[in-house]
Amino acid sequence: MVMASLIFLTHPDVVIDPDQPITEWPLNPIGRARMERFVDLVADRNVKAVYASTERKARDGAAIVAERLGLPYATHEDLGENDRSSTGFIAPPEFWDVVREFFGRPHDSIRGWERAVDAQTRIVRVVTRILREDPTSGDIVIVSHGAVGCLLTAHLQQVEIGRESRPQHPGGGCFIVVDRDTFTLTQNWRTIEDGFAA
Repeated sequence: MVMASLIFLTHPDVVIDPDQPITEWPLNPIGRARMERFVDLVADRNVKAVYASTERKARDGAAIVAERLGLPYATHEDLGENDRSSTGFIAPPEFWDVVREFFGRPHDSIRGWERAVDAQTRIVRVVTRILREDPTSGDIVIVSHGAVGCLLTAHLQQVEIGRESRPQHPGGGCFIVVDRDTFTLTQNWRTIEDGFAA
């Protein structure tokens, strides 16, 4: 019997627009094409439910999956990225310096951002709630964000925040696979282009 899985995907490439709220950035054409490729990967699996954060880029990705598979999708605000509203948009490379601080000092609020430990608690709580309350019995796809995925992975790998394995594609579009019943990691981070582990 094939065990049902949670497939947690970080949204792929987005339109970076400093004049728009980060939560409203859409997928760019590359991101949309990569999402179509992801749907090709899961087309022969038993996906029965799709969830996303309320941010536009995650909703864009979930909509592509749901439409192709003939499913609805639901959103959860708690699947959102760590709250960075205190700073708004920070351009790279400074942004990546702040992200490193966020993961390196998880018990501190970096520049007013939501603390990593608080974000992790929120994320683990909403994912376990989805697994517990979703009425379907097949695979679940969650489209969310990079930092969210890292914090979830730290919990699943039972390591300190900042010591978890991480998605390696700079544009996002990476996924892990988790056993739906036991909430254990069964496949580490792979890119959409890598596909599922054999």
